[in-house]
Amino acid sequence: MVDGIVSRKRYAVIVTTYGEVEEVTIRNLWPSSRKILRSVTRQIVKIPEALIYFIADYRSTKHYIKWKRNRYHSSLLAINRAQTAMLQEALVASRSTMPATFEVTLTDAYYFVHPYLEEKLQQMWNHYDGIIVLPMIPVESAFSCGVACQMVTDVFGDGGFGKVKVLSKLWNDPHLHRIYTDYLFREVSEQMRLRKKAKIGLVLVIHGTLVKDRAGNTPELFTGLAETIAFFEAMKRMIMADSKNIFTDVRQGCMNHSRGGEWTSETIEKAFEGFKAEGYDGVVMFPYGFFADNSETEYDACRKLEEAAFPLSQYIRCINDNPEFGQWLSGKVLDGLQALNNLQCALEPHDTES
Repeated sequence: MVDGIVSRKRYAVIVTTYGEVEEVTIRNLWPSSRKILRSVTRQIVKIPEALIYFIADYRSTKHYIKWKRNRYHSSLLAINRAQTAMLQEALVASRSTMPATFEVTLTDAYYFVHPYLEEKLQQMWNHYDGIIVLPMIPVESAFSCGVACQMVTDVFGDGGFGKVKVLSKLWNDPHLHRIYTDYLFREVSEQMRLRKKAKIGLVLVIHGTLVKDRAGNTPELFTGLAETIAFFEAMKRMIMADSKNIFTDVRQGCMNHSRGGEWTSETIEKAFEGFKAEGYDGVVMFPYGFFADNSETEYDACRKLEEAAFPLSQYIRCINDNPEFGQWLSGKVLDGLQALNNLQCALEPHDTES
């Protein structure tokens, strides 16, 4: 405060996620694959620098052929931009609950495609009093939201967290569980709902994580395994207890990598096999472990559902830009802004009477 004038604080909110190429070309896929290998894969498998280019080129070519053959184009970036705009509108609508001294700017950034998160952080560092990083992945781990924390540390060191706050533990909120459950039952098809005596199963899809490393030991890095299990259990309880429930059972469907050791065993394939063995008539799939549809959900998971060939099946899209989800996100961002401001105020030097 200067001469009775309260200074405004400028904050930036960066809505971030992995990012996938929108135009499927080898030229676009190469740099993305290399960043994935450097940021994520090398945490679980030691890859010599010389091999990174070879592996990235192989993966890029493989994805190019697969996606081109099936005419797949990722919607992830378009959804993330829509979520950013939705969050902007929600924050404007809740302006009355935001301190009058806050001026907030929203933007989007990505781990593996332009605009890169670390570059956005560097650009904004000297122009804002604080930065909120919102990773659009509910369960944090070294492979997901933890990438954002690592990028903050890489760019600014440990001292960066006095100015940058990465939101976390988004999965651990009963309000989100309620939004998910209400959305799920609104989206279930009439064909599913009308089959009163049918056995219908629900597969909740999430990215799997490491359980044991290649030596059979518990991984040293933070895998988010306990959080993944707790999130599923909370969602299953709420869904099964809902008065609109049509599901005989709810099962976890993890999407795992093939390298690095032993991954979570409760896979999509295992859930399908169990439902088939138990004579289920239909299956609904909902990717609750992703806030936005991407190649793992709308391509890989959907193909697994089609190949399972149940008499009845339905894929329910991710929460994406659902308005209720946007309102919930705005509350999380407001809480994060207030927490960052409180931390900064506590760290500021205060004049004392001599």
